[in-house]
Amino acid sequence: GWYRKEIKSVKDLKGLKMRLGGGLFGETMAKLGVVAQNMPAGEVYQALEKGTLDATEFVGPYDDQKLGFNKVAPFYYYPGWWEGGAELEFFINKKAYAALSPDFQAIVDAAAAVAARDMTAKYDAKNPEALKRLVAAGTKLKPFPKDVMDAGFKAAMEVFAEHEAKSPEFKKIHQDMRAFQRDQILWERFSEYRFNSYMTGVKL
Repeated sequence: GWYRKEIKSVKDLKGLKMRLGGGLFGETMAKLGVVAQNMPAGEVYQALEKGTLDATEFVGPYDDQKLGFNKVAPFYYYPGWWEGGAELEFFINKKAYAALSPDFQAIVDAAAAVAARDMTAKYDAKNPEALKRLVAAGTKLKPFPKDVMDAGFKAAMEVFAEHEAKSPEFKKIHQDMRAFQRDQILWERFSEYRFNSYMTGVKL
């Protein structure tokens, strides 16, 4: 996310006016004292410039650079802990899909899968170059302090628990997701994590 001022601790989030999406993310940030602001992307730059907005989260280096956020909010914090990884979605009318022949359904399925992989691959290729350009232009790239990460995790778990208590469907989906996530984190420890950790410490 982009911030006009440095975030040295979770206390710096209190009263922070931030453009962000609603839903679970908005509820989580509210627990940290952030004042959510909902506005179109085209108005964010001017709001940051005027100081009516203190921070924003958007997409990533490639898209954010095109909007010029670095010119009015010099501090770029990572990771975007509220969205560990982007998930792409394709919506189609259920009745319309069911009316397709099996062959056409297979075509739709394959096209959606290819489009998702293609977009992810393009961002993986474009974001590093954009990040280098941003830093070269003076962007202050900083990791969130640990107390911010810890507070964010705690607040998110509270929000999830509140929704589980209200919705059996949410509870089932969330618990299934967490079980899968635990297995993936376990596998990551023995696969990409160790390799990636090593590679970040060597000179290529």
